[in-house]
Formats: sequence, structure tokens, C-alpha cells
Amino acid sequence: MILALESSCDETAVALFDPSRGLVGEWVHSQIALHEAYGGVVPDLASREHLRHFAPLLQRALAVVPAGEIESLAVTRGPGLAACLAMGLATAKSLGLAWGRPVVGINHLRAHAFSPFLPGHAAGPERFEAELAVLLPHLGLLVSGGNTLLFAIDERRRLRVLASTLDDAAGEALDKGAKLLGLGYPGGPQVERLARAGSPSAYRFPKAIARKTALEFSFSGLKTSLRYQLEKMTPAEIAARQADLCASYQHAVIEALARKTRQALEGGAYRSLGLSGGVANNLLLQAELEQIARHRNVPFLRALPQHTGDNAGMIGFAAWADTEAGGVAADGYALEISPSLPLAR
Repeated sequence: MILALESSCDETAVALFDPSRGLVGEWVHSQIALHEAYGGVVPDLASREHLRHFAPLLQRALAVVPAGEIESLAVTRGPGLAACLAMGLATAKSLGLAWGRPVVGINHLRAHAFSPFLPGHAAGPERFEAELAVLLPHLGLLVSGGNTLLFAIDERRRLRVLASTLDDAAGEALDKGAKLLGLGYPGGPQVERLARAGSPSAYRFPKAIARKTALEFSFSGLKTSLRYQLEKMTPAEIAARQADLCASYQHAVIEALARKTRQALEGGAYRSLGLSGGVANNLLLQAELEQIARHRNVPFLRALPQHTGDNAGMIGFAAWADTEAGGVAADGYALEISPSLPLAR
């Protein structure tokens, strides 16, 4: 049994993962309501909230599985906000020392990368291993507020980054676009909601691509283009055309993601395509990637909604499924946080 902890940003999360049965339980405290008034995450407030909420969440977890049945702990060590990561790691080290259990430091991004495979574990570990052999090598797109990455997982579960963003992440571009439009926090879901009533061809925004032959992404020019467009409009015009602006802006982001993913999939011998990260909840992006996978006749795997944001379920799963998950500290002391930890480490 693995007790997993996650505190990389503004969610405090605890989960129990049993390699033979899968997820036994998940508990999350979200801070969205707290940070909404500030238009974004305030690190000092976020770390304070982790300090307040880890104990109650752990009490709920230990009511399901007593401490004596927990064999190891897995905790996010990076990337993320330093003060928030420190809260999770300190909690895991303390429990590891108190219980005499090893502590595994998990790369948050790698956990996202493996999260589309988590539903397949429900059939049991033996069936999972057999299905995984059919799905690898795998091409994955990780899209969140802080990261936009194309990566590959080979037959030995080794992970390799193929491309990233040269500037803003896709989720960041959506959030910044929402802020320019005067929408609430978090901005991406607000843009998606309004876009449903708008026309994606109402405005021509750049499709946010770097060189056509390269796989890298670039979204800073898209945000600038939206700002220039809004400067040409009166407040009344912006309010009247808000849905069209959202639909056109979102279309530019999604088209850039889909185009590069299609290019990468066509350039390799991949057996599956995956989607993970917070922006993976975007229905338009899901539809685009599912169509790309269908055209290439490969399975499309996406993380479950509860595992797209910051969560401890994927941390516990990665501790078991990712052969290069991270370092182990048998004494609970050796692990350190790594706020800028890259995906490939």
C-alpha cells in the first residue's frame, strides 16, 4: 500500500494506492475559491492552506487504511511552488520517520504523463501489464497552466521529451486571454464556456506555431494578438462579441496543439496517443486529439477528469508504474524539493 501526497501548487491532496487493487481512496482540498479574489495563486496563502489541511486529509485516509498497512510513501518533490512543495515533503518525511517507511520523491510532470494509463489498472496489475505492452511506445501531450509538452514513452517505460513551449504554456495563454477579456479565475474554463456560443472563425488569430517543421509550441504572440484586437474595440463591442472572441482565441490554441501532435504522431511508430494535464478537460481539445488518433488507427487515452489537475492519485500510481519515478529515501532525510524539475528527470 502506497500513501501519496501532493502539494505542488494550490491543491492539498492525499491518496491510497494498492498495486494489486488500484486506488483505494482519494482526498483533495481545493483552494480555487481562496485565490479567485487575487486572480491567481498566491504562494504564501497556498502554503498556509497546505499546512492547515494535510492533517484532516490524512486522518480521513488513515481511517480507511491504518498506518500499519502502509508500506511506503510517495510525495511530489517538483516541479511547483517551493513553499508548497516543502509542506508536502516535510509531511511525508515526518510520517516516514515516525512509521519507519521509505519515502519516494515523485516528479509531478511524470505523474501527469502516466496518468492516462491509470484507468487501465482497474482490471488488475497482470492485465494492465499485458495491455501496456500493446500501447507502448506511446506519444503523449501534457497541457496545463504551466507546461505544454510532447513526450514519448518507450517499451521500457523510459520517457523522452520531444518538444515543449518556447514561451507561454497553452493553459497560461488561455488564462491570460481570459484576463484580457475581463473573465474570472481560473480563466481557461471560462473561455471554453463562452466559446460554445461563439464562432471560431469570427477573428483570425495566429495559430501559435513556431517553425512549421519544428514540434515546439509558441503562444506569446497569440496573447499579444488578442490584446491588439481588443485595443481596436470599445468596451461595448467587446461585451457584445465576447463569445466570438473566446471561440476564435480558443480555436487558435487548440489548433496549434492539434497540429503539432498530429505531426509528431505521423513521424513516429507510436501505438497510442495520450492527453493529460489541466487543459485535458477541454472538450474541443479532446475531440481534436481523438480524431487524430482515429485517423492513425491508434487508441486514444486521456486522464480521467479527477486526475487532470493536481492530485495524489497519479502520484501514487507513478510511484508504482513509472520505472524511473524518482529517488527513494529509506531514512526520510535525503529527499529535497526541486521547484524546476524537468519532465525527463
